[in-house]
Amino acid sequence: MAEFHSKIRTIQWSDNCSKMVDQTLFPYEYKYVDIKGGQEMFDAIRNMIVRGAPAIGIAGAHGIVLYAMEIAKETSSREEFVNKLLEKADYMKTSRPTAVNLMWAVEKQKEIIKNSKADINGIIEELKQNGIKLENEDIEINKKIGDYGAEVVPKGATILTHCNAGALATVGYGTALGVVRSAYANDNTIQVFADETRPRQQGARITTLELTMDGIPTTLITDGMCSYFMKKGMIDIVVVGADRIAANGDTANKIGTYTVAIAAKYHNVPFYIAAPLSTIDTSIKTGDEIIIEERSREEVTHINGKTICADGVNIINPGFDVTPHELIAGIITEVGILRPNYNESIKKAFEK
Repeated sequence: MAEFHSKIRTIQWSDNCSKMVDQTLFPYEYKYVDIKGGQEMFDAIRNMIVRGAPAIGIAGAHGIVLYAMEIAKETSSREEFVNKLLEKADYMKTSRPTAVNLMWAVEKQKEIIKNSKADINGIIEELKQNGIKLENEDIEINKKIGDYGAEVVPKGATILTHCNAGALATVGYGTALGVVRSAYANDNTIQVFADETRPRQQGARITTLELTMDGIPTTLITDGMCSYFMKKGMIDIVVVGADRIAANGDTANKIGTYTVAIAAKYHNVPFYIAAPLSTIDTSIKTGDEIIIEERSREEVTHINGKTICADGVNIINPGFDVTPHELIAGIITEVGILRPNYNESIKKAFEK
């Protein structure tokens, strides 16, 4: 398998703070910001300075370290420190309720807080090291996802993506775009169609930026165009990311994904999810149990600060939808491609 080197590192613990790319500035500016406080991290996650389920998870892990450093200045009591930090950890989970990687990473930090025998400074150091460990593991996991996914991409294929599941949605390399990168490393005739992904245009602002930086041929289309191009035979495979996957394979991803999956099914275009096992939430049986985040009306009514619709119009803005497992050809993970029956294949994946 040839190797592709992405130029992007989205988030990294360095100099006692979390350094991340500010994704609200794309495509006008590529800038790193330093997040130095727990509430600042909560707001960075909530306001989508950092976005994409795996990256949000790492940001949450960093956020627990930042809270720990703050609480350590307020008390010398280890018991009080632990109790307050556990409260802040649970609060951090509420910043983006759909992305299960956030809950997963915070729980990893909570395990350290609960089980550590160290003093306050020792706990903080253990939390830092665990956050760095999760960072490095994310990149390796994404490369494995990319290599497994590349196996199902036909030679010379045009791959449709929705939203951004690339290096900027992870620590680096990407899940869905990890598949693209690995496939392109072996076959440079592959190209990408990227949905713009309303209302925040992550496909237009972020996916196209990533792929053009890496020299991968990319065509931007609006969300409503996918059926048109599928009917014309111009899309060979769909690969998207995920924010939460239920035990039966039902998958929450950016709003509009369900529509793409329906169109793909009708036109016999294989539709794949690319996500790490940490995105699978085996505590919920079906997608009906997934909490769907409702976001602000301004995301729909405004573009670049300017109103694009009539004043007073009603707005409903769910951030995600759930694609039923019946529409999914496979879930590409770091341990291989899971196939239907998903209840069985997901269970087996966690036993490996």
